[in-house]
Amino acid sequence: MPESRIYTAALIVIGDEILSGRTHDKNIAQIATWLGVQGIRLKEVRVVADDTPAIVEAVNTLRVKHDYLFTTGGIGPTHDDITVDAIAEALGVGVVVHPEARTILEGYYESRGGLNEARLRMARVPEGADLIPNRYTGAPGIRHGNVFIMAGVPQITAGMLDALSGTLEGGALMLSETLGCWCAESEVAELLRLTEKDHVTCQIGSYPFWKEGRGGANFVIRSVDADDLAACSRALAAGLEAMARPVIPGGI
Repeated sequence: MPESRIYTAALIVIGDEILSGRTHDKNIAQIATWLGVQGIRLKEVRVVADDTPAIVEAVNTLRVKHDYLFTTGGIGPTHDDITVDAIAEALGVGVVVHPEARTILEGYYESRGGLNEARLRMARVPEGADLIPNRYTGAPGIRHGNVFIMAGVPQITAGMLDALSGTLEGGALMLSETLGCWCAESEVAELLRLTEKDHVTCQIGSYPFWKEGRGGANFVIRSVDADDLAACSRALAAGLEAMARPVIPGGI
């Protein structure tokens, strides 16, 4: 596989509580960061309700559009945890109790009141799925092809990601450098455009802010090539300095 191959992923955040504002999602940032370390770029995120048709549509759109699809939320023990059923429908397979998942849950709940019907729901998977270990509560995550079904609780999600580390095929790591400057974006917009145009393997993102009673911006240069990244950063810094806009390496 050539080094220029770019691997992409999408994320579906599932839950009425996210859309209502009762719960603030924390998984997007941690999944995006983890994927970056694996050499995979998070390209798209959707937030959908606990609604089977919405989940099915999102899964079937994104799993063919990207190399990997992750979902968070909706795999607990209650009636409104419909993610497994919805994804099974999207994949065109049935739902079964995974024997290994059942054994894991039996062991986990042996001293916690035993495995009842509600807890057994967490052993249900789309037929043909593998498990993702969960060192916190026993209830495993699920992998079916390029679809990864994970918990909504950020700490549990983090543990599942840790279990997956190094197991997915990825491409070149995205590298970045940040330059800070006390200036308005509008003052340097043309410089940013021309610098990026001259360095075709790099992208420049501009992120304005207001602090200490004045405005500024951080410019994040990204590339998979370290030499190209350094050249673009030097060119942008030189351009800013030529405009009497002192540069602060690492950002403000």
